[in-house]
Amino acid sequence: MLRNRRPLNPEHQYSHLPISGIIRARIKRLFLILGGLVALQTLIIWSVEELSLFESAWMTMTTLATVGYGDFAPATTLGRLSTIALIFVASITIMTLIISDFIEYRYYRRERILTGRWIYNMKDHIVIINTPRHAGEQYFMRIATQLRAVPGYETIPIQILTREYPNGLPQELSDMGLVHYHGYGADPKALKAVHAGDARHILLLAADESDPVSDSLTFDIAHRLSEVNLASRTTLECVVDENRMRFVPLGIRTIIRPVRTYPEIMVRAVVAPGSEQVLEDMFNYEKDHPHRYEIDVDDLNWADIVSALIRHGIGTALAYIGPDGEVVCHPPVTKKIQGKGLIILVKSQDTPTVEIVQEALDRYRSFLEKWRTVQENATIPADSTPDTD
Repeated sequence: MLRNRRPLNPEHQYSHLPISGIIRARIKRLFLILGGLVALQTLIIWSVEELSLFESAWMTMTTLATVGYGDFAPATTLGRLSTIALIFVASITIMTLIISDFIEYRYYRRERILTGRWIYNMKDHIVIINTPRHAGEQYFMRIATQLRAVPGYETIPIQILTREYPNGLPQELSDMGLVHYHGYGADPKALKAVHAGDARHILLLAADESDPVSDSLTFDIAHRLSEVNLASRTTLECVVDENRMRFVPLGIRTIIRPVRTYPEIMVRAVVAPGSEQVLEDMFNYEKDHPHRYEIDVDDLNWADIVSALIRHGIGTALAYIGPDGEVVCHPPVTKKIQGKGLIILVKSQDTPTVEIVQEALDRYRSFLEKWRTVQENATIPADSTPDTD
């Protein structure tokens, strides 16, 4: 059997037309025609039958809905003929067309959403441009989870602008409420489709975190965002550190390295600008890095340890190693700790040795002993703060 080449509706042969708008416009016209027919039938019944205006409208609506209560019915010939022509033939036919168009519109909308071509009415949302080349699904899940764990971001909409996922987002991302639009980040039409101008933040990901060439693609998109005055809302990833200066004249808000296994850097850059630099230093051995020192500590509290390390220019204490080898971060500051090691953020070019750290702690212990002796032998308020300078 030959395939029926005739389109269901005339506009289907024009693929360039906005089908959703055409369907909605046709449904509106059909509703107007249906309303006119109902009003005309109501006036005819009111004129030729011995019924009030409300009773005429009631009989017309129950007839249109094919309910058939039987409480009112046309008794005159003109009333019956108008009912046959306007209700049974015209109005019910139009209702069938409306229902058919509505089903078609819903199918069209579902198909557009699935393929990333539906334009959502979003505002104050987050737009993520590009998809990581490797493990993009896992990255999006982690960054969405962490963003929505931040106070004030619990229900923020997230939309991905990408040319990936032509057959629809993975189910896990859809279940998290993420949506996508199929397009290129440097395309003005795509930026308009995702309402980039109304977005709270724009995250521009490196297409390939291991390929320096992807910085050129990032620059192309960043330049377009700068042209439409969206650079101040943009946080982007730059693969090569030397390329960072290329983005500065564009007015980009934040520039970070692509660390796919640690999306917290991107999240911190979005919700707490500046903190991402601290996190980046921990991944860069050229400046600062966390260093572990095997040192027994059992007579100092955390505040004493932090103060001793800072006063002697060693670094910032991040955590201590407990008796069972567990890493304890943010311990109580006034309680003496029992530990067998310290993790300290130190300078990479001049990393202190364990002997220097031990000496700093010993000198601080001596200082505390002298201070306690002075307190016992002098009339110094107990809440005074010692000066070690």
